[in-house]
Amino acid sequence: MMQASEPEQIAAEFEALRPYLLRVAYSHLGSLGEADDLVQEAWLRLVGSDRSEIRDLRAWLTTVISRLAIDALTSARARRETYTGEWLPEPVVDMPAAWTDPEGRVDLDESVSMALLIVLEALSPAERSAFLLHDVFGYSFDEVAQIVERTPAATRQLAARARNAVEARRPRYPADDEEQRKAVEAFFTAVESGDIASLIELLDPAVTYCSDGGGLVPAARKVLTGAERVARFITAYRRHHGRNFEASIVRVNGAPGLLVRMRDVIAVQSFTIDGGRITAVNTIRNPEKLTSVRRPR
Repeated sequence: MMQASEPEQIAAEFEALRPYLLRVAYSHLGSLGEADDLVQEAWLRLVGSDRSEIRDLRAWLTTVISRLAIDALTSARARRETYTGEWLPEPVVDMPAAWTDPEGRVDLDESVSMALLIVLEALSPAERSAFLLHDVFGYSFDEVAQIVERTPAATRQLAARARNAVEARRPRYPADDEEQRKAVEAFFTAVESGDIASLIELLDPAVTYCSDGGGLVPAARKVLTGAERVARFITAYRRHHGRNFEASIVRVNGAPGLLVRMRDVIAVQSFTIDGGRITAVNTIRNPEKLTSVRRPR
C-alpha cells in the first residue's frame, strides 16, 4: 500500500483536529463564522511553518488559535460598542456529532454553553483565554502561560478572576437535560396559550430577557427584568404574530431550547434554569447569526 506523503499526512492530522479547534475558537469568540476563519488561518500558518519544530501538533495549533482569538477579541470589543441593541453569541443549534471529543478531554456543554459564553463577554481577552484553556480545555498553567504570553503566576490570577466571575453567575441548582426540556416545554405551552399566571410561575422573580436583532430585525433594545414584565412582554409578542408563529424544541449549545419562526424571521431561544425556575431567556434574532439554522418544520 502506498504511504501518504508528508503534506497529505499533515492535512489528515489537521482535519482530525478541526472539530476541536473550532470549539476552541468558538468558545473564545462566540461566533461560528469568525471561529472558522481562525481555523483556516491556523491551517495557513501550519502550511508555512517548519514542521520539524512542532512536537505536539494539537498544542501548537491551540497556541495559534488562542493567540489569534485574543487579537480578534480585542478588535471585536470595539466593534460591539457600536452594536445596535444587545449582543448575544451566535448559537450552535443541534450540535454537530463531529464536535464530540473522542479523547474525552472536553465537556462539550460546558465549553460552548450559551450561559457561559455570555458571562465570558464581560472578561478581558486574556482572562477569557486563560479560563477556557485551563478550566475547560485542561491545559496546565505553565502551558497556558506560554500561550497567553504571561508568567504562570499572572496566568493563575487571570484564570482566578475569570473563575470568580463565572461562579458568581453560575446556577446554584442547575437543571439536568430532562428538567431543562420539561421547563422549555412548559414555557412554550404557557406562551402559546397566553397563560400569564403559569408563565410567571415558571420564571424566577429576577428573570432576565435579552433579545439580539443587530438592528436588522425588531428586538428589545434593552434587557427586561422581572417575572411579570417578561411574561407580559413575551405573551403580547406571541399574540401579535397570531398564526404566523411556529416553534420546535432544538438543542441550543448543547441544551434544550426553542427555534421559532415569525413570518419571515426566525429566532433561537436559549434558557438558563436554576432551582427549577427560568432565570434567563436569551433570544437571538439577528439573521446574520442564524444563516446555518434550519427553519422549524
